[in-house]
Amino acid sequence: MIGHSPAPVHPSRRRVPVVIVGAGPAGLTLANVLRDASVDCVVLEAESRTFVETRPRAGFIEEWAVRALERHGLADRLLERAPRHGACEFRAGGERHRFAYAEVSGHHHFVYPQPLLVTDLVRQYADVKGGDIRFGVRDVELHDIGTGEPSVSYTDPASGEHRRIACRFVAGCDGARGVTRASLPPGHAHTARFEYGVGWLALLAEAPPSSDCVVFGVHPRGFAAHMARSPEVTRYYLECPSGDDPENWPHERVWSQLRERLSAAGAAPLTEGRLIEKRVLDLHNYVVRPMAHGRLFLAGDAAHLVAPIAAKGMNLALHDALLLAEALIACHRTGDEAGLRGYSAACLRRVWDYQEFSQWFAELLHGPSSGDPFRAGSAAARLRRLFTSPAAAAAFAESYIGATPPGNQR
Repeated sequence: MIGHSPAPVHPSRRRVPVVIVGAGPAGLTLANVLRDASVDCVVLEAESRTFVETRPRAGFIEEWAVRALERHGLADRLLERAPRHGACEFRAGGERHRFAYAEVSGHHHFVYPQPLLVTDLVRQYADVKGGDIRFGVRDVELHDIGTGEPSVSYTDPASGEHRRIACRFVAGCDGARGVTRASLPPGHAHTARFEYGVGWLALLAEAPPSSDCVVFGVHPRGFAAHMARSPEVTRYYLECPSGDDPENWPHERVWSQLRERLSAAGAAPLTEGRLIEKRVLDLHNYVVRPMAHGRLFLAGDAAHLVAPIAAKGMNLALHDALLLAEALIACHRTGDEAGLRGYSAACLRRVWDYQEFSQWFAELLHGPSSGDPFRAGSAAARLRRLFTSPAAAAAFAESYIGATPPGNQR
């Protein structure tokens, strides 16, 4: 919310160029790039360091994003540890269809779970570079974002004091439920939303991967997926009714449905293990337009959400952060605000490309289980075309890997 707390406010001793709210991939990438460019910033995070470094999240990073992190010196551990994937597999009608998108596009995915990337970015910013990051803050509020003198206040977790930091710009990187998006004035921003009408049961299993690539099960009983996370842990998804209760899915039912929906001739049996995460995602997408107001700039899930259908969320967050860093650095060094004025439009071009691909891909995956013969037939045609039309294969590969460099979308 925008406003003033009735509690006494202790002003910061200094005014910083940028306050970043949120220590996820977007906020931490932005903080590291700004720090390297000698643009002072403070990161505020509501959760503890341990929490942000361990919460399970996405694990596939597109190659353009890895190369961008590498250019900023933020990918050493990632490049050392992350396996590369260049193919995915569709299983439908009891058959396996392997799609080698790296051969088509020339690009790979890197498998590196978000907690590992966040851990690397926190270490670089806080421990190596001595950056200012404050974990566990409460009651974060934004003030005067429509003016040239914005500030951010918060309650210090150790002292209980209500503090305020004066700044030139605020970066809202605090996710879908954060305070920064809620701070946009009523009527300024418009949210476009799309509901898929289905849920996914998201699972983490203490079990080695059962395939060397992502597997998409396209089945009349519902979609299923297999995605490696590490040599010991595998992510699975099962389509389920929207709003379903995870307790409706005991261990035996989960593995029975995974075996059925991912079965195909010649496929190795699934390696089963203890389920260490089980939650239902009601699939939806949204886009906030514009992604900026006054001195506030949104990035990542604070500005847009894309269902995990093609592992796009973290990649979009990194794209936003890199563009915003470039614009803020230019403004700080030369006073040129052209990049900041064009930030929202530049981000939204890629956001809408990924949203459109997400919808297209979702229909391929969910059409066969929709109960609608027309949708099922259309989905089968989409899948068949991937393996019979070089043009269709090239278009899918480029969208799936996000091969177009961010700078080409401005």
